[in-house]
Amino acid sequence: MTSRWRTAIAAAALMLFPAAGQAQVSDDVVRIAVMNDRSGAYADFGGEGSVAAARLAVEDFGPTVLGKPIEVISGDHQNKPDLGVSLARRWVDTEGVDMIIDFGNSAVSLAVQDLTAGRRVVMHVSSASDALFGPRCSPTGFLWNYDTTAIANAIGKASVEAGNDSWFFITADYAFGHAMEAQLTRVITAAGGKVLGQVRHPVGNTDYSSFVLQAQASGAKIIALLNAGGDTTNTIKQAAEFGLVAGGQKLAGTTFYILNVHALGLEAAQGLQVVTPFYWDRNDASRDYTGRWRAAMKTDKAPTHNHAGVYSATLSYLKAIQAAGTDEAMAVSKKLKELPVDDFFGEGAHVRADGRMMKDLFLVQVKSPAESKAPWDYYTVLNRIPAEQVVRPMSEGGCPLVAGAS
Repeated sequence: MTSRWRTAIAAAALMLFPAAGQAQVSDDVVRIAVMNDRSGAYADFGGEGSVAAARLAVEDFGPTVLGKPIEVISGDHQNKPDLGVSLARRWVDTEGVDMIIDFGNSAVSLAVQDLTAGRRVVMHVSSASDALFGPRCSPTGFLWNYDTTAIANAIGKASVEAGNDSWFFITADYAFGHAMEAQLTRVITAAGGKVLGQVRHPVGNTDYSSFVLQAQASGAKIIALLNAGGDTTNTIKQAAEFGLVAGGQKLAGTTFYILNVHALGLEAAQGLQVVTPFYWDRNDASRDYTGRWRAAMKTDKAPTHNHAGVYSATLSYLKAIQAAGTDEAMAVSKKLKELPVDDFFGEGAHVRADGRMMKDLFLVQVKSPAESKAPWDYYTVLNRIPAEQVVRPMSEGGCPLVAGAS
């Protein structure tokens, strides 16, 4: 364990833990801050929808915890790590924020996690870098959705075994994209496939023609889109314009959202198989949440898996405060790792010692226009993938908090 973690843990244990049986809430209020992209390429996939999700969780928990009020605030990191750190520092040092949630940019998540380690709980819902629960793990950091390793394991191995043994990557040029490249390369080569090349683009890019043409020229059977949000939608649209799929190549989405399907239309997206942590129409509980979220947002859109995950993480955080008798970060983190997670998003899930929530994923296929019977009736659930089959074991993650654990 590094000296940084020893210092953080020791300081928290000696100075911040309340006496047994004594309820304690800092500043007499529990403040939850939603940080994400609220104006750029990923705003629709988190943004104000995540704020609404956090407030629904507070509504279901109750307006107070340990007799103190709960507040939800929000801020825009604009996909800039320095801005995210500055915002987090202000929240922690001057505004009394107890927990920061969502993010939607792995570089921002990693920077804020480093800043707040041992001092504040951070819950990464829409960031997917596996470093968050690996080498850059934190005693007070949690990853509540899927991650780059799980995505790679879920789609890479199966595709190569099905004969799709040559790949080309179109990658968003930041921490998530780089991690996704590394993990998919590992899985593909281990399964006997080859990566023929890659190109990287900035987040929020508008013209993907040169990237698509390079992918097309590579002759790879699979063109993997290692990006998200509007970047993914725009890449697929331009791939269609250049006849990439019509020419026999296939597209694989790594972080694909139901909003991407809506933007593309079923005619263009039909047949695409993707991995998702949540589908709004899977059961009665998910449909009930969707109805409430839609009412809160005044929209007919379906919530993304980020919006569902923020609800689950917020509710679990409040339950952990109640169980710990304090909002102190280390004590709450301990309870988060002890308490089960069992809601519409994380059915039968639990949190490991490295902060990774162990939640099953779903392999879904986009319906054809003829198969879709109602608005937003876009997915057929093909399979439920147990978390243990795709999430990296703790012993392989390099998290200094759990070195050697299985």
